[in-house]
Amino acid sequence: MKTDKLSSMGSEPNGSFAALIRKRQTWLLLAGILCFVLLPRVGGQYTSYLVLTFFGYGVALLGFNLLFGYTGLLSFGHALFFTSGAYTVSYLTAKFAIPYMEVSIVVAVVVAVVIAALIGAICVRYIKIYFALLMLAFGMLTYSFLIKFYYITGGDEGMPVLRPHLLGFDLSSMAKMDFLTGWYYYYVLTVFIIATWIMWRIVSSHFGLALRAVRDNPEKAYYLGIDVRRYRWYAFIISGAYAAVGGALVAPVIGNVDPTLTYWTHSGTLVFMTLLGGFTNFLGPLLGGLVYIFLQDGVMSLLHYWRFVFGAMLAFIVIVAPGGLAGAIELIANKYCAKKGA
Repeated sequence: MKTDKLSSMGSEPNGSFAALIRKRQTWLLLAGILCFVLLPRVGGQYTSYLVLTFFGYGVALLGFNLLFGYTGLLSFGHALFFTSGAYTVSYLTAKFAIPYMEVSIVVAVVVAVVIAALIGAICVRYIKIYFALLMLAFGMLTYSFLIKFYYITGGDEGMPVLRPHLLGFDLSSMAKMDFLTGWYYYYVLTVFIIATWIMWRIVSSHFGLALRAVRDNPEKAYYLGIDVRRYRWYAFIISGAYAAVGGALVAPVIGNVDPTLTYWTHSGTLVFMTLLGGFTNFLGPLLGGLVYIFLQDGVMSLLHYWRFVFGAMLAFIVIVAPGGLAGAIELIANKYCAKKGA
């Protein structure tokens, strides 16, 4: 009985055309994976490099949208978890001479879970603007820590990230771009696929259904027997772990980690990517992240004031297409199917 109530309360609209689009998401995802697999063979190194960066951000966006899109909590300081993962890789590879990427990912997850559990215990007591501002405060505190304690973090110069070993193989003899767009590309792609599958299982489970119920009507969810604060806390921890994995994957790509990774503008970038793609769609943030990375690269090469362009774009999305690119595509597809059916 409780499951039926939750289903009617927390599930997404089940219109015939929308349901058809959602079923096709699997095929779209498989087609996208095939394109990513073939890209290093048919595309240039620089394109593969940009897509490699997207894979790392994509994992972080999956976690961010679990918190924002599925739980209803907007964070303006989520980059602190991304940064924790990046600094973990730097510490293990450069300071402790532990080059194994698998170890770095596991340690990054553990560190992020501990941090998220502590911060989340405070933040999930609040919602809406109060939660967002609290996360902004924690993010800026982390930024200040990384700047001031230079003897630990390297200060504003940051810390280097040495080339990691992949599955025990030392690939240090390869040229950097060959390594990044070859072995490391497929390694990160595999992690990205696994993370996407796990997140899909999470949001499709009873846990994900409960999160949507908490998002839509927390009071009703509470009276249905859902511990609202605890579920928000769980979502916060999972989201932080995903962001840390994303940061760990991106660290070898950028080669040096510094405090700007946790600055509020970087957290804003995660928000922008999610809004650009559409937080109401599972694949929306991934689409937004991919478009953002390529669009930023193109606009920065043409214009000095590229932030002005992105600010105008954000305003346009909020006013004209609040569902983001994925929402606009689904809306157009629904209208086309309706017209064709008529």
